[in-house]
Amino acid sequence: MLIWAIYDIHENKIRAKIAKYCKQKGLYRVQKSVFLGEIEKNQLDELKVESEKIIQKEKDSVYIFPMCDQDFKKVILLGQAFDKELVTDEIQSLFL
Repeated sequence: MLIWAIYDIHENKIRAKIAKYCKQKGLYRVQKSVFLGEIEKNQLDELKVESEKIIQKEKDSVYIFPMCDQDFKKVILLGQAFDKELVTDEIQSLFL
């Protein structure tokens, strides 16, 4: 399944842990606090559980949006939708 993982985390150390974990799960960074990628259901569950362990629930937020291929093809990107230094060719090919 395709997911977007988006976060707003106050502490650099915690933010770095979440980013590292997203990368370990095979997600690709598309903005500084936004990841996108294909993930299996069990990996999605692991991402949720691990994120809950890492963040400070009273201060931080993590949003995980599953998206089907059909809906993903309807995504509208305006302006500088991706941080070109962070985005891989694989992610760019999903949109082109």
